[in-house]
Amino acid sequence: MGSRRVFFGISAMVMSLVIVSGCAMLRGSIGTAKVMPAGDVLVQENFQPLQGYKVGFICNHSALSRKGKHLFDLMLKSEDVELVAIFAPEHGFRGTLERQIEHGKEKKTGIPIYSLYGATHRPAPEMLKGIDLLIFDIQDIGARFYTYISTLAMCMEEAAKHDIKFMVLDRPNPIGGLYVDGPIQDPDLYQGFTAYFPMPVVHGMTIGELALMFNEYFGIQCDLEVVKMEGWKRSMYFDETGLPWVNPSPNIRNVTQEILYPGLAMTEGTNVSVGRGTATPFEVYGTPWADAEELTREMQSRQIPGLAFEPISFTPDKNRYKDERCNGFRVTITDREALKIVPAGIHLIDALYKLYPEEYQIDPVRGMVGQQAIIDMIKVRKPVEEIVLSWQNDLQEFIKIRQRFLIYRE
Repeated sequence: MGSRRVFFGISAMVMSLVIVSGCAMLRGSIGTAKVMPAGDVLVQENFQPLQGYKVGFICNHSALSRKGKHLFDLMLKSEDVELVAIFAPEHGFRGTLERQIEHGKEKKTGIPIYSLYGATHRPAPEMLKGIDLLIFDIQDIGARFYTYISTLAMCMEEAAKHDIKFMVLDRPNPIGGLYVDGPIQDPDLYQGFTAYFPMPVVHGMTIGELALMFNEYFGIQCDLEVVKMEGWKRSMYFDETGLPWVNPSPNIRNVTQEILYPGLAMTEGTNVSVGRGTATPFEVYGTPWADAEELTREMQSRQIPGLAFEPISFTPDKNRYKDERCNGFRVTITDREALKIVPAGIHLIDALYKLYPEEYQIDPVRGMVGQQAIIDMIKVRKPVEEIVLSWQNDLQEFIKIRQRFLIYRE
């Protein structure tokens, strides 16, 4: 399969026109809309498109209708749906787990639940036995390293291998479909669980649009159908869709955290707490060895558009630095429209390395940032503005290719 792919950054494509910039774009004030996720479209059709299929459902707790009903429960009520198996991504079918999960059975029906975040990240042949349609319905948050999109790609690959039809029920990109930013990862990181296909940190695509790109551009070539949403516009954040909120994963609890996650979470995996184990993950950052006032002053001095910082100390009750006092800052979004969260994340990494070069373990950020060259530039104190410029050519190429797979044009 790898030979059929053309990877960004090493392809022979040449840009001959000006592409939309990979920076934050202005969003109009649209109020609360009435977006209908694709699962509701199937419900309106009484699940007729599923008639005659034996269905494997790739989902978690986020597969909710507009009225807050889980699509699994709605399928059970339909005589036209024959559910054979459930496939659960990271955090499990109910979306509450932070550890490795194993297989089980759905309590009400005894339908097997297969974990795709344990011994395997993809459905094995024995799990697919008797299935001729796989349906994917999981809420993504718009970041390359959020593992649900890797689960999507791997399940599509298995569907192609076993001649199984694949249906994606589309959902909003909760941080919008206009902002695209960040470096394309190094080739040796391709097909990792947090970086499966080469793309920037923020891709600005819905899960259905990603499926189309994975299938055609990256050569999966499964029998794919994407069921569209109704009413979604690229300018919308999740809190503008009118859809019920559900934590897409245990530590993403509001839209603010969704917006901050792709940038500031790039330091996760290092020896810095990103607030897991507190009431506000991804809104507080710190370590036992930092000085809260010093780090906050450094972040404030960078005048990052759309963000404000205040010093704070906190003690996580689990995860990194459990029961240890951490010193750092709380971050607040002051202007969504002005914010470019990926450069903000580079500023945070740069500030930590500038102030604490001996204490801060910078090298593990490569898996999230995606490029060793960026770490190297930080270590030799290149300006962040220069670092951001370094990924623009590859980013513009991605934006050009991405245009072919966009379903929603407004």
